[in-house]
Amino acid sequence: MIIWEARLPFASLRLLWLWLAALLVIVILGAPASRAESLKAGVLKFGTVDWLVDVIKHHKLDAREGYDLTALALASNNGIQVALLGGEADIIVTDWLWVLRQRAAGEDLLFVPYSMAVGALMVPAASPLRGVADLKGKRIAVAGGPLDKSWLLLRARSLATDAGDLAQTAKPIYGAPPLLNQQALWGEADAILTYWHFAAQLEANGFKRLASVAELMRDIGLQSEIPLIGFVFSGKLAKEKPETIAGFVRSTRAAQAILLTSDAEWDRLRPLLRAASDAEFIALRERYREGITFAWGPDQQAEAAKLFGILAKLGGDDLTGKNVPFDPRMFWQAPSN
Repeated sequence: MIIWEARLPFASLRLLWLWLAALLVIVILGAPASRAESLKAGVLKFGTVDWLVDVIKHHKLDAREGYDLTALALASNNGIQVALLGGEADIIVTDWLWVLRQRAAGEDLLFVPYSMAVGALMVPAASPLRGVADLKGKRIAVAGGPLDKSWLLLRARSLATDAGDLAQTAKPIYGAPPLLNQQALWGEADAILTYWHFAAQLEANGFKRLASVAELMRDIGLQSEIPLIGFVFSGKLAKEKPETIAGFVRSTRAAQAILLTSDAEWDRLRPLLRAASDAEFIALRERYREGITFAWGPDQQAEAAKLFGILAKLGGDDLTGKNVPFDPRMFWQAPSN
């Protein structure tokens, strides 16, 4: 065996070690840093979800959880849903009835509750109407259309009164929320059932709430207020990046906690709200807070199944899709440690 022994002068050996150390530093500094996981949220342009995204980014709640949240602004709910199914967005906000239909069609989608703020039944301040039973024969402006979930809940509530089914006993006027708000302000409707932020605008203009959608849920026998809308993402993403999704959920709850308690945060967000007055700004802030929810467990899931049955009975296959069952597996579960 031949053993080769290198003998270098001490100075040369020292230079060699310095060169190797410098090379190591260059390699370490030049190596690309591990990149945070990215999540793209499809949001309505100028929509209320954008407020939450802004809070998450402003307070770096996404970075704290090890991911980077970006927003993809789109013009319509349909566009947001298409973006999720087409892979352009990782997460969107929509209702769980849509999730059920997609799951029945083979899409593996999951749902996490976001807000209980859905809508409200509004009347002018001087209106003689005092309750749902008084709506018989009245002109009711209904945002969305005959399959709107809030309208179905109002019909379910009215069936327990002398007003009967308002679809037959009243005069519903279907249309887009901004147009219906104008009609209500001009006195062309006796009451208006509209989305919560449009209801807040009316509230700032002197209207009063006859009933919130949450109150309608309680009145038809539900023991818990059930969020209809939430964050939706693919089961594949949840399986591949469970900690990223869990981090996203934690960051949204942290942002909601800020919005629930900090008036200063709302002052910072005020330009995004585009409120026409101080009264409208306050109404938007307080009604948003009213919809914030943190509780979601087996009891709420059981109530959601009950709610699905009520809505399916009135909306039929046009609402739920043909032979679409309630599927509790759509509700995301945090990964166990």
